[in-house]
Amino acid sequence: MNRRTALLLTFIVLKFLLQYFLIIPGYDLHRDEYLHLDQAKHLAWGFLSVPPVTSWIAWIISSLGNGEWVVRFFPALFGALTILVVWKSVERLGGSLYACVLAATCTLFSVLLRLNQLFQPNSLDVLCWTTLYFFLISYIHSRNRRWLYGFAAVLAVGFLNKYNIAFAVVGLLPAILLTPQRSLLLNKHVYLALLFALLLVSPNLIWQYQNNFPVFHHMKLLAETQLVNVNRVDFLKEQILYFMGALFVIVAGLYGLLVYKPFSPYRLFFFSIVITLAVFTYLRAKGYYAIGIYPVYIAFGAVYVGEKVGAAWLRALFVLIPVVLFIPLFQVAFPNKTPEQIIANPEPYRKLGMLRWEDGKDHQLPQDFADMLGWRELAEKVDAAYLSMPDKAVTLVLCDNYGQAGAINYYTKTGVRAVTFNADYINWFDLSKPYKHLIRVKTWGDEGDEMQETGPLFSTGFAADSVTNRYAREWGTTVFVFRDARVDINERIRKEIVEERW
Repeated sequence: MNRRTALLLTFIVLKFLLQYFLIIPGYDLHRDEYLHLDQAKHLAWGFLSVPPVTSWIAWIISSLGNGEWVVRFFPALFGALTILVVWKSVERLGGSLYACVLAATCTLFSVLLRLNQLFQPNSLDVLCWTTLYFFLISYIHSRNRRWLYGFAAVLAVGFLNKYNIAFAVVGLLPAILLTPQRSLLLNKHVYLALLFALLLVSPNLIWQYQNNFPVFHHMKLLAETQLVNVNRVDFLKEQILYFMGALFVIVAGLYGLLVYKPFSPYRLFFFSIVITLAVFTYLRAKGYYAIGIYPVYIAFGAVYVGEKVGAAWLRALFVLIPVVLFIPLFQVAFPNKTPEQIIANPEPYRKLGMLRWEDGKDHQLPQDFADMLGWRELAEKVDAAYLSMPDKAVTLVLCDNYGQAGAINYYTKTGVRAVTFNADYINWFDLSKPYKHLIRVKTWGDEGDEMQETGPLFSTGFAADSVTNRYAREWGTTVFVFRDARVDINERIRKEIVEERW
């Protein structure tokens, strides 16, 4: 094993170690992770919330035991592969071993440490953006058409993972037109590669068509309920924070794309980042949507710094900067402190805007952290209610949101299957059973009195328990028990499904 390979493996091992070290016991999985894990039981070419790739990975996780350790392995793996692709990008651009180490350090000690903790499409999305750019660099470098087909394959996988990667193409196409690389558009293999990508994603497009393109409804709902609260200035501030330790390297890369002669064939990348960020800013995108842009620019910057900076002390300083600047982020950006510790010293979190939730208001914990609390407790209390039912086979567990349903299904010890009219669960109701009893999981603070609304439909009903973890976003969520229905529950569910889909 040579020195270069040994250093690369060191970064990859360190990446895995940090991903597990930066979260303390006491935090559960994240709300979104439970939905994705449940998708493994309902494999399809598409879902209301995401394309299918996440469900395929969830199926692998399920096959490996479905433990939290395994769940966290896959986003860590995608993060490690991102470092690998950045390293290979530096080599493709002619960078030295120092440039490889600088780029790997900047990529490791960045927002990716937080992103790669969660089993969501985002980790693979960043890897696909980075690999997409790497394949384009490789084609420009070699003019070997196999890189075009590799580009197409990565684009397809990225699209089947998260539609967000379409914005990479939105940025690249005008950028190509603005540079001599516009000759690409005269290459027939470009179009054959795009047809190849279209063929790969066509099952998902067909699924979207058959289901009346739920992606558009999802985007509309997202824009109305979440993106409307996104401040464009905050979006731009977040871009600086995400790779704060690598900021000087990214800037060096952008400068190098304009003035460094060996980078002239790649100048389209300068225009691409400007266009992509402009589109994201205009659309009020969430800050993390753009994270996939930056790793390749770290590669450009590391190569440029490696060529232009000769002093040993200065080169060492540049490597140390990402590590040193990571230390204050270590204190706030990860669930490595108890809720009590965070609440006792909230100012660092408030200054970084981490206490602001998607509702636009400040809360006592960062939203992501609050979304990792209370789930085991909820599942235990639903299990207790379920065991008390006289006829479990005809008992329905109905929740308010996908986090509740998914967490119950993940942590249950009784095998109960919870559903909700929220997200993909609306398609997962089993109406082959004539339901007689209901366990209703109701979010605290939602409009309406559950006993007044649902109680008259059953012979008996009462509030059995609630989530008592006051730090959880689900604090106060109540478990209601209703027995012996006086109405046809199944028929009411069918009507509700029709109304929700409409």
